[in-house]
Amino acid sequence: MRDNMSYINENFLELQDSYLFSTIAKKVAEYTENNPEKEVIKLGIGDVTKPIVPACIEAMHKAVDEIATIEGFKGYGPEQGYEFLRKAIAINDYKLRKIEIEEDEIFVSDGAKCDSRKYSRHFCKRKQSSNNRSSISSILRYKCNVRKKR
Repeated sequence: MRDNMSYINENFLELQDSYLFSTIAKKVAEYTENNPEKEVIKLGIGDVTKPIVPACIEAMHKAVDEIATIEGFKGYGPEQGYEFLRKAIAINDYKLRKIEIEEDEIFVSDGAKCDSRKYSRHFCKRKQSSNNRSSISSILRYKCNVRKKR
């Protein structure tokens, strides 16, 4: 008989009563107050202080024009990222700096949140049924993995 019960990830009970971005904001404010001579470059979510540079705007326009055609439309990219992009990263970000790397060692992602969720499945024990794959349980499994490494 199949167990259709959903179980809470016990690590949920260990979560601190804090929101990540408010914690970061407090730490940045404290650091800035204690180190007024140092410039802090904020890379947090939603902290955009300057417009996109012209080179990026041009590249985005070119990419949009390309995928607006039948010939140029690509759909979803390969799981590891487009080969041309991984090759460019290998050459421009590593090999030009005398760092040896192969293109198949490079993974291009659309962001950490979705990848954390995907990879967390491999690192934490799961008691949930296959019907219960909510985002919160995935985030909690990720936190479980991070805490185990500390």
